[in-house]
Amino acid sequence: MKLIKAYIRTYMTEKVIHALEEIGAPRLTAIDIRALGDEINPKHLEISSKHVGTYTTMVKLEIICTDAEISKFIDTIAKNARTGYKGDGIIIVSPVEEVINIRTGTTETQ
Repeated sequence: MKLIKAYIRTYMTEKVIHALEEIGAPRLTAIDIRALGDEINPKHLEISSKHVGTYTTMVKLEIICTDAEISKFIDTIAKNARTGYKGDGIIIVSPVEEVINIRTGTTETQ
């Protein structure tokens, strides 16, 4: 199993999630975040006195999937999140050793 973390532009979220739902993405989570870095888009800029700098709002998507599904989910995210401008985001893939269902206590392992 794999964990995909995708950091995408906020205004692309609905398009990306809809595309992922169409191809059957399981266990999808969307989290609003603030990003610091050179990907800052001046159109979506906010000033943060706490960080003494600038940040932009983004969405972090998390998906747990099988090894066989990884390519289709990465391709779908990249295709639907891409604007062609700096700051479109990144996709990170990590291994998942174990998933435990809290309600049932069942465990899925690699």
